[in-house]
Amino acid sequence: QVQVVESGGGLVQAGDSLRLSCAASGRTFVLYTMGWFRQAPGKEREFVAASQWPGGNIYYADFVEGRFTISRDSAKNTVYLQMNSLKPEDTALYYCAASPYSTAVTLKNKYPYWGQGTQVTVSS
Repeated sequence: QVQVVESGGGLVQAGDSLRLSCAASGRTFVLYTMGWFRQAPGKEREFVAASQWPGGNIYYADFVEGRFTISRDSAKNTVYLQMNSLKPEDTALYYCAASPYSTAVTLKNKYPYWGQGTQVTVSS
């Protein structure tokens, strides 16, 4: 089994930055992709970003528009999401997810392992 734990959410103002962290533990050798998703109230959970190791491929949702950066520390099995220029519409519960798959990384059903989520609230 794989366990995934997120941290780093909070309440910020528009234009501020936040850094989310996600640590994976357990059978991490099966993992190929680590991703971030978010879910706002009343909306579907949507893909934000993903990072793959090995290979180093990185993927972003269009709405990121260069504001978010995903990075990883392979030695610590940890992935980070640096979020800059936050907007009120970025308010959501942010989930970290882990997958043994290398394709279709934007699809939530490709990720069998999920964290509990960390709340990000951006005030205007």
